[in-house]
Amino acid sequence: MAEMKEYFTLPDLPYSYNALEPYIDEQTMKIHHGRHHKAYVDNLNKALTEKNADHGIELEDILKDIKSYSPAVRNNAGGHYNHTMFWSIMGSSCGGDPTPELMIAMDKAFGSLEGFKTQFEDAAIRRFGSGWAWMVMKENGLEIGSTPNQDCPLMPDAEITGYPILGIDLWEHAYYLKYQNRRAEYISNMWNVLDWEQIDARYNKACSMLGISQNG
Repeated sequence: MAEMKEYFTLPDLPYSYNALEPYIDEQTMKIHHGRHHKAYVDNLNKALTEKNADHGIELEDILKDIKSYSPAVRNNAGGHYNHTMFWSIMGSSCGGDPTPELMIAMDKAFGSLEGFKTQFEDAAIRRFGSGWAWMVMKENGLEIGSTPNQDCPLMPDAEITGYPILGIDLWEHAYYLKYQNRRAEYISNMWNVLDWEQIDARYNKACSMLGISQNG
């Protein structure tokens, strides 16, 4: 058996494990990041080693060409990408409202901030079992949806496609220690920890990639 290559590594959290208290507890963050996310990285490296993939391949390129890879790569590449994004769009002393540029695009797509939150929470609550709720950027603007398991909107066959602007983890390991079966409460409390500056940066990147103005 070939020695396992290190294609990807577990990123450090951009804040301490207790930074999202009281909305996401320290123990959940330690287990979620240090065990679950690490397992996705380790298993992705194993699956890519078995495929003898080119070293230095970009994670987004894997996801965009996911049909060329095994189910193990699909699950673990998605898990690595989704969690890396998830950590980056949260932070302590966050919450509040989106930036003005993003708010314009959200008003156009969803009518208002409250309209966005209602539609997003509905998509999250309606996702049966494990998965993710998303806001993505497409050529015609922002869109809300969800995916099962560790599927990602960058995968061309995902239930919702586009560039991920905002994603919320709906797997039970993301919330069960604190919220048990109260998924709706967990989803509602996420508004208190979202870092809208980071989400806006993802929106701006998507606009640049798609060649459209920030106002959509």
